[in-house]
Amino acid sequence: MTSQQFARRSLQTRLALAYAAGIYAAGVLVLVFVDVPLASIQAAKPKGHPSSSAITETGPGFSLPQLLMGSAVALVILIPIALALGWYVAGRFLHPLRAITANAKVISAGDLHRRLDLGEPTDELTELGHTLDDLFARLQASFDAQRRFVANASHELRTPLAGLRTLLEVALADPDADTDTLRAACQEALALGGHQERLVQALLALATSERGVTRWDTIDLAHIVEGVLASRRGQATETGIDLAGHLTPSVMAGDPRLIESLVANLIDNAIRHNHKDGHVKITTQTSGTQVALTVTNSGPAIADNQIQRLFQPFQKMAPDRNGRRDGYGLGLAIVNAVTQAHHATLTASARPEGGLSITVRFAHGTHPILPE
Repeated sequence: MTSQQFARRSLQTRLALAYAAGIYAAGVLVLVFVDVPLASIQAAKPKGHPSSSAITETGPGFSLPQLLMGSAVALVILIPIALALGWYVAGRFLHPLRAITANAKVISAGDLHRRLDLGEPTDELTELGHTLDDLFARLQASFDAQRRFVANASHELRTPLAGLRTLLEVALADPDADTDTLRAACQEALALGGHQERLVQALLALATSERGVTRWDTIDLAHIVEGVLASRRGQATETGIDLAGHLTPSVMAGDPRLIESLVANLIDNAIRHNHKDGHVKITTQTSGTQVALTVTNSGPAIADNQIQRLFQPFQKMAPDRNGRRDGYGLGLAIVNAVTQAHHATLTASARPEGGLSITVRFAHGTHPILPE
């Protein structure tokens, strides 16, 4: 017998003894309240009975010794009955807990997709089951995000690392390499290293977003957007993009760091995938119980059946306006992960004249509204 099995049976034993003690105490009280009145009752001889004697006879009744003997026998019989009832009741109450424990062991062994799924009736054990299901769901999301991060990082870093190694090997293998050649090789190696560093930062941002929200603060979405716009105006001016914001106060609950990442990636994506003399329009507004962030940009035409693919990691639609495939295909994937972490809704549509219109709707207010 394992220690866990002993603890489980020990709990049932303690509950059974407690229930049996209650039943036994109730039986003792009943017998006491019954015996005391009956012990004082004596059935007298009827008055109409003929008798030549002056002695009054005692009729059939219960003597005190008989009552005490019967009560003692009843209490002895009640002991095993109380223990049996206590054991049965304790087992019935512990049955759902045993089912929870058994399923939790299976889930912790590796089957994170499984859930307890406790039904009716709704009681404390059912609430415990729902809490554990939520915990398992968060663990599953964390493990899935970790696996995706490792797979994506190994896939995307393999090529630049191989290129960096080849570059250095070629430079070292050249016996006639002069200072200028080695300097050029070092500059190219630095460029590849910078590319890898930015890629790792993007992967970390994606993994952090997929991990979920760990803090809920009251924030003004318009204030965050204003700060991101200020940091991107120089880049937009250099590329000839008109960056316009129409911001109204929009109070919501969320993680400020993740929300800032969402806004930054939406604006960067709109600037990057645009054309000369294009435009980007960002609006924030509150409508009823929702706070909406909308980013609309000009750019190349996009087929409707290709939009959802853009929100998956490492998906790139086409080269940018300069013919380059800038970026890593992670920007909109980060946006999608942050949206899901905040239990928000994301809609995207292709504009007939080219470009995208993306809207993210959050719950309005100072407290998060989580799904049941």
